[in-house]
Formats: sequence, C-alpha cells, structure tokens
Amino acid sequence: MTEPLYQLTDLSKRYTRGKESITIFEKLTMTIPAGDFIAIMGPSGSGKTTLLNLLGGIDAPSSGEVVFEGKRIDNMSQGALAKWRAANVGFIFQFYNLMPTLTAAQNVELPLLLTKLGGKERKQRVRTALDIVGIADRAGHRPTQLSGGQQQRVAIARAIVADPEVLLCDEPTGDLDRATADEVLATLQLLNKELGKAIVMVTHDPSAAKYAQRELHLDKGRFVEKELVT
Repeated sequence: MTEPLYQLTDLSKRYTRGKESITIFEKLTMTIPAGDFIAIMGPSGSGKTTLLNLLGGIDAPSSGEVVFEGKRIDNMSQGALAKWRAANVGFIFQFYNLMPTLTAAQNVELPLLLTKLGGKERKQRVRTALDIVGIADRAGHRPTQLSGGQQQRVAIARAIVADPEVLLCDEPTGDLDRATADEVLATLQLLNKELGKAIVMVTHDPSAAKYAQRELHLDKGRFVEKELVT
C-alpha cells in the first residue's frame, strides 16, 4: 500500500482570546495522497488558511498529529521545520509577496540561497522554473514591470524552484481577472499532471476549484468531499 503524502489524525486547533477559547478544528482526520490536487472551499473563518499553515508547519496543532511521508512534523523543532519546509513545501499567496527591488529571476532564486547549491546550479534551476511557467522572457524584469498574472507566475516559479513535493496555495487567483486566473490555474494543473506536484489550494472561487481533482468543503471543522472530473 502506497504511503500517503499527508496523514492528519485527530487534529484539533484552538485559540485563546482573553478568557474565551475558540475551536477551529476538533479531531479532524484527513489523508492527502501523493500527487493529489485539492481545492478547499468554505465560509470565511472556517479555518481554511489555518489548515494550510498546519500542513506547512507554520502553525502547530493544539492536539493530534500531522504526518508527512510517514514522519511527524507537528513535534519538530523550529530549526528542523525550517529545513523540512525548504525541502518539501512551496507556498503561493494571493498577493505574490515578491521583493519589489529584485528581478523576476532574483525573486525565484531566493529560496535557493538557503541551500548548499552553487551559483551555477542555482541559475540553472531558476531558468528551468521560469521556463516551466512560461515567463523566462521576463527574467530581468522587476515586479512593477509585470502584470498581475506575470507576477503570480514568478511566484509559482519561486515555489517550485527547489522541487518541493507539495504546493500550498492561499487564494492564488483572488487578485486576478478571470482570463488571467484561468491561465494561472492551468499552470498549476500542468504542475500537478505533468510533474506530479501535490497541490492544496484554498479558494472562494468555484471556477478555480474545477481545476482540482476534488473539492473539500470545510465548515465547522468538518469536510464534505466532492469528486471532480478533470
């Protein structure tokens, strides 16, 4: 039996606000196979971004386990988590989070500066990542010289440049028009189908969710799943 990419078991997450305890999840269990493409939908405040943070090791559960490829990450030290994230996870956000003073190529290279790769190999990986997302001809442009869709492609290239197993996407097309959003989503679908990247995407957009293999609707700490035809 193939080991899942992620296994979440009895996951609970609570926040304390003053004297009040707010429960986001209570004993949430889910499995994410390798190469999956999930769209997570649900009302605001349902915990979608919190779930991404738990999958990415940015936040820790109040109880329960987060297991990645057979190894628990919820009890790792911050140093170990940083190394794990650098090797296994790419993040894509709604507002790109690009450094405005750096070129597209330099933005994409940033995650590799934390590795032991030499300059020549870093440059090669950057060129490959930009080529995959179809924006190699804009390598020398700064973010202000790029359209929103081009900036998001740079952000995707940055997310894949270290060849991670999974991409965690928080409203990746929320700031784009429909045509540009579809182009970006088609790129994500290509990364999933052709390169085998697992993708977990939070979105409010039903049209975006159709690019995924399946939908998970999160409400009151529980999932309702809907299989999609791709």
